[in-house]
Amino acid sequence: MSKDFMNYNGLVQDALRGVVRQALARVARQGLPGAHHLYIAFRTHDAGVDIPDFLMERYPEEMTIVLQHQFWGLEVRDADFEVQLSFNKSPQRLVIPFAALAGFFDPSVQFGLQFQQVSANEAAAGEAAAPPTSLPVQPKSTETRPAETAGSEAGDVTETPPKTGEVVTLDAFRRK
Repeated sequence: MSKDFMNYNGLVQDALRGVVRQALARVARQGLPGAHHLYIAFRTHDAGVDIPDFLMERYPEEMTIVLQHQFWGLEVRDADFEVQLSFNKSPQRLVIPFAALAGFFDPSVQFGLQFQQVSANEAAAGEAAAPPTSLPVQPKSTETRPAETAGSEAGDVTETPPKTGEVVTLDAFRRK
């Protein structure tokens, strides 16, 4: 097999991050429709992540936020998004680059995406890690743990959804 100088896995990953960007932009404009609610997992130490220090200490590797009942100031930009959630009954601002996303899940319609981190060496060499997967995954539990002592109406923080599911292949669309 020859070397992928086009970095197709990276291109697909960027495209799927665009799906998350578009979904969040729609929520920012119109709110969450119907029973939709979003689990967004991200790596807390990635470049550009801006979260309060106490959250960084509590979630040193990865954190999942839930956008459901109470969140404020959702702003979606090309490279990142910003949202305010309540922790210990105190509103906190979070800035999350799309490049830091580890997963996205909307349990109301069983839609999920899981993203792989690409190392700097792989990116420089034009090689990407395993492609992102489209997952019909369930979070570890349907019960979310409220953010600190905030009520369940607040933006919730929960453990990261499991990284299991089925890989979507495009073999049916390839020419034979």
